[in-house]
This record gives sequence, structure tokens and C-alpha cells, in this order.
Amino acid sequence: MPTTKNTPKKKARAATPRMSKTHKDALANGRVEGRVIREYLEIVEATKPRRGRRRTAESITQRLAVIAAELKTTDPVTKVRLIQERLDLRTELASMKSKSEVATAEAKFIKVAASFSERNEITFDAWREFGVTAAVLKKAGISR
Repeated sequence: MPTTKNTPKKKARAATPRMSKTHKDALANGRVEGRVIREYLEIVEATKPRRGRRRTAESITQRLAVIAAELKTTDPVTKVRLIQERLDLRTELASMKSKSEVATAEAKFIKVAASFSERNEITFDAWREFGVTAAVLKKAGISR
């Protein structure tokens, strides 16, 4: 279409600036640190103390054995309740993290927590309120 007096001319687009390698590396590092922090915080949140006795994998396994025995001799309504409890216990048992998984996530957290905290302006008190222990924060180099 030919340009006329009434048609505005199209402006040339400015060239988009390219990111430097250091900028790309910093972004990648931030993503890795964020992933490590998120993984550890999910574990902390999942293992927060709740009211009542703390359940262990051993106690859950024992309860599953009791349920298996009770299922053989109980009435239908109780049987349905026991089946549901068994399903819930199996889910809980499957979601429990082993001590080695927790230790690995904690070690990774300790390596990156100080730089993550500084970059995102997260204080010692914020970490503590979430549930991260003071000992872990001290190992990470985060102080009051």
C-alpha cells in the first residue's frame, strides 16, 4: 500500500538488547537456588510438628498390621472405615521422607541460603517463623 499524507509511517523497532553470558549465568544460578530453597522448605513444612504424638514409619507399619488382622473379623461398616484408614496410612507412609533425603536437602539449603537470603532480603526471623531451625541457619551463615 503506497504511503499517503494521511497514513502514518511505521517506526523502526529498536533492536532488543542481548543478554550477556554473566547475566544468563546469574539467572540460571537464581533458578537453581530457588529450586533448592523450595525443596527444603517443602520438607520443613511437611515435617512441622503437629498436635499429638509424632508418627514414625514403624508405628504406621504396626497400625497397618493391626488393621489387617481386624479386617478379617469386623462388621461391614467398621470394615469400610478400616479400609479408609489403611489407605490414609499407606499414603502417609509413602509421603514420608527418609532421613537421608532430608539431610541431602538440608545440605543443599545450607550451601545456597545465605546468597538467596541476601539477594531476596529474607531475614533470620523470617526463616525462623517459617520453621527453619536456628542451627541450620547458623550453618548457612545467616545470623540475627
